[in-house]
Amino acid sequence: MGGKTRIAYFYDEEVGNFHYGLGHPMKPHRVRMTHDLVTQYGLTEKLDVMIPTPGTRESLTRFHSNDYVDFLRTVNTDNMHDYSDHLARFNVGEDCPVFDGLWEFCQLSAGGSLGGAQSVNELGYDYAINWAGGLHHGKKHEASGFCYVNDCVLGALEFLKYQHRVCYIDIDIHHGDGVEEAFYTSPRCMCVSFHKYGDYFPGTGAINDVGVEEGLGYSVNVPLKDGVDDATFIDLFTKVMTLVMEKYRPGAIVLQCGADSLSGDRLGCFNLSLKGHGYAVSFLKKFKIPMLILGGGGYTLRNVPKCWAYETSLIVDTYIDEQLPNASNFYGYYGPDFSLAVRTSNMENLNSKKDCDNIIQQISENFREFVLPVGGHLSCYDIPDKLPLLYNSGIKDEYINDGGDPRNDMHTDLKDDMEDFHHVDYNDRNLG
Repeated sequence: MGGKTRIAYFYDEEVGNFHYGLGHPMKPHRVRMTHDLVTQYGLTEKLDVMIPTPGTRESLTRFHSNDYVDFLRTVNTDNMHDYSDHLARFNVGEDCPVFDGLWEFCQLSAGGSLGGAQSVNELGYDYAINWAGGLHHGKKHEASGFCYVNDCVLGALEFLKYQHRVCYIDIDIHHGDGVEEAFYTSPRCMCVSFHKYGDYFPGTGAINDVGVEEGLGYSVNVPLKDGVDDATFIDLFTKVMTLVMEKYRPGAIVLQCGADSLSGDRLGCFNLSLKGHGYAVSFLKKFKIPMLILGGGGYTLRNVPKCWAYETSLIVDTYIDEQLPNASNFYGYYGPDFSLAVRTSNMENLNSKKDCDNIIQQISENFREFVLPVGGHLSCYDIPDKLPLLYNSGIKDEYINDGGDPRNDMHTDLKDDMEDFHHVDYNDRNLG
């Protein structure tokens, strides 16, 4: 990256009009609130604000199956009773309900991430932001965990048109299972997830889940217990990501910034402040690698906009005041202190130093055993035999099922005819 940093920011004002239903914890309104704070803090002056082009059937079926996408296009609250078999088949129900404008919501979220990656690939932007994205649980054939279309996968696939290697990094409290699943057999997208592990949704992401076949070693899981604080997270993130960046050397990054890892989240059990959470953004920026920054989880409504506005300020290198701007259209949500800070609690951190040291040791051993140095077979891995679907080539999907890892059958054995891949080398404030 040279010269002035260029940042594309994708936002559609319609996003706040979508509603999962009464009592549902996922509230798209939080993205509208985020944009309000970004605007009131004057950050849009340093962003190129773009309205995302809605994702199309063709673009969404680069990853998702045709029948699943067609279902999302046609089902609505008026006809859903005619689709009872499909609802069960595609896991659409209580967690992932049919709501008014479901297809349009999926198009908007996916379009922002596709557009973000394209703005980097084709327009020379250094960073792209889509706070309406980050829906990392969506699977090839079904919805999961409040997520329908996996825009993270779509953004990574878009990057892979130009890059040999992409790194997906996930700091949501929930394991990024949908993205890991998509790339479990491929070395071309290393998936790194920091998450609560144990009796917790989605139940995946053990440290020994490292990928299979050509992807063996290219899934990196950091399984954590309740109460992760800033010091623990910063130490783990620094050590893991230093190892990843030195050994894997990606040409682009997709960063999922789920805000449910913040202290006090309605569905979370970590204890991060804004400073701790935002450290991931600041640390990765130092590598000066093109990056797509996405939203994700986050269910305490007053905290999510503060988190993502703060992280927008980190991306544009602009100090923002801890006192929230009183011109905000949603100022009343942030009482009684009307502060940017997300205060941590006195909850116990169950992650001991020994636990963290063991995690680093195991990940380091996995790298030594499985991950080939750059300059090995990855450098000439231009046209892989096995690669998750990059675009709708017209070739029928064939599912791999060798009796091994059950996730294998989620991957496509595709004889890809892509021709060219172009590799590009690549505030310390009281907000706790």
